[in-house]
Amino acid sequence: MSGKVSLVAYLKAKPGKDQELLDGLLKLVEPSRSEGGCIDYHLHRSTEDPLIFMFYENWVAMADLDEHLKMPYLEPLLTRSDELLDGEIKIEFYTMLSDPPA
Repeated sequence: MSGKVSLVAYLKAKPGKDQELLDGLLKLVEPSRSEGGCIDYHLHRSTEDPLIFMFYENWVAMADLDEHLKMPYLEPLLTRSDELLDGEIKIEFYTMLSDPPA
């Protein structure tokens, strides 16, 4: 078993705030992908409910993910969560059992 870790995060925009939330979430993709421990980092939007967004991320180790979650570029979104989000961010952690493609 590898030490790689995956994170799945669900965010629901408040009605009328989905485009503003999307704009902010898209700004997280490139800097996150450039972090040393990032394997991949993907933003998705629900096909059933356009207010729901999901991040799917894979990291070399939990320490890399821990460092990512401290990055200052996450702060603008987190400080505006009450304004933009309908509820809390739901985060799930998984251990990667298969290796990513080379």
